[in-house]
Amino acid sequence: MTKGEMQNRKTDARGALAKTRQRLSIAMTGLLVVLTLLVGRLFEVTVLREPSIGRSAASVNETSYYRADIVDRRGEILATDLRGASLFADARVIWDPAEAARELARVIPGLDAETVTRRLSSRQAFVWIKRNIPPAQQMAVRELGLPGLHFREEPRRVYPNGRTASHVLGYVNVDNHGLAGIERGIEDTIIERRNKGGSVELSLDLRVQHALEDELASAMARFQAKAAAGIVMDVNNGEILGLSSKPDFDPNEPGAGQKDALFNRATLGVFEMGSTFKLFTMAAALDAGKASVASTYDVREPITEGRFTIRDTNPQDRVLTMPEVLMHSSNIGTVMIARQAGVDVQQAYLRRFGLLNAVAFEMREAGAPLLPKTWGPIELASTSYGYGISVSPLHVAAATAALVNGGIYHKPTLLKRDSREVVPHTRVLTAETSARMREMMRMVVASGTGRQADVPGYPVAGKTGTAEKQAGGGYDETRVRSSFVGVFPAKAPQYLVLVLLDDPKPSPETKGHATAGWTAAPTAGKVITRIAPMLNVPVAPIEAPATPPTTFASYEELR
Repeated sequence: MTKGEMQNRKTDARGALAKTRQRLSIAMTGLLVVLTLLVGRLFEVTVLREPSIGRSAASVNETSYYRADIVDRRGEILATDLRGASLFADARVIWDPAEAARELARVIPGLDAETVTRRLSSRQAFVWIKRNIPPAQQMAVRELGLPGLHFREEPRRVYPNGRTASHVLGYVNVDNHGLAGIERGIEDTIIERRNKGGSVELSLDLRVQHALEDELASAMARFQAKAAAGIVMDVNNGEILGLSSKPDFDPNEPGAGQKDALFNRATLGVFEMGSTFKLFTMAAALDAGKASVASTYDVREPITEGRFTIRDTNPQDRVLTMPEVLMHSSNIGTVMIARQAGVDVQQAYLRRFGLLNAVAFEMREAGAPLLPKTWGPIELASTSYGYGISVSPLHVAAATAALVNGGIYHKPTLLKRDSREVVPHTRVLTAETSARMREMMRMVVASGTGRQADVPGYPVAGKTGTAEKQAGGGYDETRVRSSFVGVFPAKAPQYLVLVLLDDPKPSPETKGHATAGWTAAPTAGKVITRIAPMLNVPVAPIEAPATPPTTFASYEELR
């Protein structure tokens, strides 16, 4: 090889080396550009954009509240908040929304991948994926290692007793806002009490509530009833110790129940309550001086009012005293008493008893009465024995408490009253009239239609009510609502029990009857048997059956 050829080769080698260096330099520069872009993107996501995620989460947090515990009168927890984790995403950093959605749906049962894909494709800084997920799912999501997914701590409302007192407590939505029951009715108080570190104490006694619900459920099965409602109340201050509507629901999962189960029959439902209204008719006539317990009524023949003929279910075919009219639940005798009192007296006393307006109550689910459009002789007659006017069981409970406690109306309450404070009240009857009503109501249970409600050792006073249900513009005598409202101990009442059964069926056990004396009354007696010892009610001596005389000249003879 000549010297010239060697020189040419060296020149070619230098050129190739220079070109290689140039290519490497371009490649390095490109790599640096890519790395710079990646670092910049990472900086943007983790630093520059993090405050916006925080702001979004904070703004959502403002709509979600921690709530105070709700407890019964003995401190048992009925509702509480737990800390839960909710999953959200910064959709701007999700590289493949569809793939991310599929992975999330794989570890979170029930999550719809298509819906999540749409949310993640929005490229918004904050999108919800799933609220209140359990710890196991939270861990599974973390293990996916997907960028842009975050968790936020927020409250989750829990009802540890499940269905118990569900209609009283109500429920909340996903943001922990009250939607029904006490959760909705006094939401501001519940949140304020939480902020002050306290709890909300209800008047409910969880033991009483359990007994009431258990007996209502048993009665529904026993009498094949469509629904039921029950109330236990302190007659001397209006505190509600138990309140139930059946069917019920689990407030932890209110959406899983039937729509009918969410309806509160004890406070929101309004019904024609039948013969329980005879109590108010007689109390009004007595208190207004229009009749006395010695007044007599010839109930041997039906009476006519307009185009209606009024008969008795169990005709007595004789002259009855006022107490006997109540004992035997005579429609004819009750109408006669109402006529003695007149429309003005009837309306005035029903208004006093709180039966013409919605009950002022801590729950929004408080039904307004359905009243007659006109109030003439026909309405006077029908209202006297509980037809043509519809009220809630809560109405009847509060009004009956006033009949027996000395004549004082206390607004019913679900909140435990402070024993040091004077309970707001209104006098609606004289103490003397109240005493007469207690004694007549005792006769109903001792010797009348309510005998199956009596409890040995805890004498009961009360009244049965059987109302035929409306159907086709009239009434269907084969379908009824049966009710019983009673108080105990009869001589000095402390507590009231009301039971309502919707459409109970006759059976051989009830000798073919579905009326209140055979269905609601024995159910109330079972409730009283269970709750009286819990409430430390003293046991009274067993009484001999009362057998009042057929007629008498004065009330003293009745005694």
